[in-house]
Amino acid sequence: MTKTVLITGASSGFGEACAHQFAALGYRLIICARRQPRIKALAEKLSEHTDVLADVLDVTDRQAVAAFVENLPDDWKKVDILVNNAGLALGLDPAHKASLDDWDTMIDTNIKGLNYLTRALLPSMVANNSGHVVNIGSIAGSYAYPGGNAYGATKAYVQQFSRNLRADLLGTQVRVTNIEPGLAETEFSVVRFQGDVDKAKSVYQGTHPLFADDIARAVVWAAQQPEHVNINSIEVMPTCQAWGPLNIAKAD
Repeated sequence: MTKTVLITGASSGFGEACAHQFAALGYRLIICARRQPRIKALAEKLSEHTDVLADVLDVTDRQAVAAFVENLPDDWKKVDILVNNAGLALGLDPAHKASLDDWDTMIDTNIKGLNYLTRALLPSMVANNSGHVVNIGSIAGSYAYPGGNAYGATKAYVQQFSRNLRADLLGTQVRVTNIEPGLAETEFSVVRFQGDVDKAKSVYQGTHPLFADDIARAVVWAAQQPEHVNINSIEVMPTCQAWGPLNIAKAD
């Protein structure tokens, strides 16, 4: 039986790349995002390869998420793989200058949105004793950097939530994986810098970063392992990136 994959934030970046790679392998797809023109155009492309169900969804809206899952057609209700991809970073200011609105948006999207979709689909997965929750975290959840404040904290939540899900789901065949990308060139920095494309490009200047397809391959690989194999986490950095030394502030 063909498996069904639900991908949030599928209109660009990692989510779009995951959709293309799963579609190429024949998986059925439920794709959602906030931007209707993009998600509609993507669905049209993917439908050439597989069955696709697409809709607009704001994962920060708890009632909308519940209704979205509840109203899935009967033959689409069994979701085998959930890819919690919707997420963002906003700003790079130090904490004492950062926007509280930006912090709220990151918390609502990166934490609450992930919670809502996961909680909505888990009962069915447990009842079927089958399923896979794939969360898109970040190395920012493990390693602090200046300006990462709330964003890094939200991804630390994703990391620990993924671990706790594994603990709760022990004894079932439901799997959980946290994918933690490093420097990756997508629309991530364009969003972080409020549409400033030149500033976003400067982040990757002189580097050979990861790309969306690199992360999508990791997601698909984890999902394709035998059911008795759970990939707990995959931390992925480009070769040009590594851990830096601890910073020390020295007096003048």
